[in-house]
Amino acid sequence: MQSTRNKLIDLLVEGSKQEEFISGQLLSEKLNISRSAIWKHMNELKKDGYIIEGISRKGYKIISYPNKLSENTIKWGLETEWLGHHIIHKESVSSTQKLAHIAALDGAEHGTIVIADEQTGGKGRSDRSFHSKKDEGIWMSILLRPDILPYEAPQLTLLTATILAQVIDQYEGIQPQIKWPNDILINGKKIAGILTEMQAEQDKVLYVVIGIGINVNQKIESFPKDIQSRVTSLGIEKNGNIDMIKLIQNIIESFEEKFDLYLEHGFPNVKTTWEKYGFRINEQLEIKTSRETWLGKFLGIAEDGALLAERDSGVTEKIYSAEISWF
Repeated sequence: MQSTRNKLIDLLVEGSKQEEFISGQLLSEKLNISRSAIWKHMNELKKDGYIIEGISRKGYKIISYPNKLSENTIKWGLETEWLGHHIIHKESVSSTQKLAHIAALDGAEHGTIVIADEQTGGKGRSDRSFHSKKDEGIWMSILLRPDILPYEAPQLTLLTATILAQVIDQYEGIQPQIKWPNDILINGKKIAGILTEMQAEQDKVLYVVIGIGINVNQKIESFPKDIQSRVTSLGIEKNGNIDMIKLIQNIIESFEEKFDLYLEHGFPNVKTTWEKYGFRINEQLEIKTSRETWLGKFLGIAEDGALLAERDSGVTEKIYSAEISWF
């Protein structure tokens, strides 16, 4: 359920779109609260960095919003049907994934987003640490309760990768690629990672948490020296500062659209898009599984999202879990 504060912002946003003031009386009637309560909410929004013009007998209008990450600033102007209606924002957390799991077990709704200014203990695949400093990137987890079977859940990692690639691709001069299964690269350097975790019964997904980490406004010196040659950020690639809130909103809106299409039409369209951005398809790669390490030709991904690789013998293998590297 939307809070009174968020309903108030929605009403002000609608007024701003029409370049109109909204009277205190109308706000009072719409929100079923007193005029003095409206005034208190306005003051709280101003503390959050909103610039709100109030004129006697005309009402209120938002003039500008803060470039500061918060539940309010993300929601202002966000156009979604279900994703992001509930946002949990923290200045600092150990991990948005952990917080999202706690929220899920506490009954948080489908489409809840957990986002933080920084993570002190962010993790990627295989429990690797994920560099996530304050105000430099997007550290976000999306809670989903999809009507899919447990074996289909890994497809959500690939779906999310295509969404991030397409959003990043909108920046002029940037050509993202996807390294199977969960990294987004620019010029061979990592800019984003995805971590999908699930709680399920034998034939039912209880919930899925998709963690997204994106390097946005880091300078190269922001990264530890031992990884500087392997990472980048949007700010580095564009040689300037990126509007973080707008990027977050683009991701959320795109995610809702593409996720709904996935539920309606299945994985084939995701596969096509993924292979469009696939990193080094038709090249040799090293595949390291729990059983063996071998060289093969990367053919793309299968209808269920598995990596397809061809052995020297000509046999095509489906790989569901492995570490892969190129020469």
